[in-house]
Amino acid sequence: MAEPTQAVEVINWVKVASALAAGLCMGLGSLGPSLGQGFIGGKACENIGKKPDNAGPISRTMLIAMTFTESSSIYALMISLILLFVFAK
Repeated sequence: MAEPTQAVEVINWVKVASALAAGLCMGLGSLGPSLGQGFIGGKACENIGKKPDNAGPISRTMLIAMTFTESSSIYALMISLILLFVFAK
């Protein structure tokens, strides 16, 4: 009778560990991209203020840079979803 109780505890610890890892993955995985996007947006606004005639190319370049920056947080989201729905079953 002792073995089924221990097996249930192991399964619960795996669920707890995967949920904690998913939370850390999203928290730390979105920290860098959010700082990067703020820096990109700030520099774009600064350059548009200096040269308003080049607002179109600057905005276009800013949007392309933001998509590349956002991709790493999307990877963190995918890893956390895998942790939650595959390992925490």
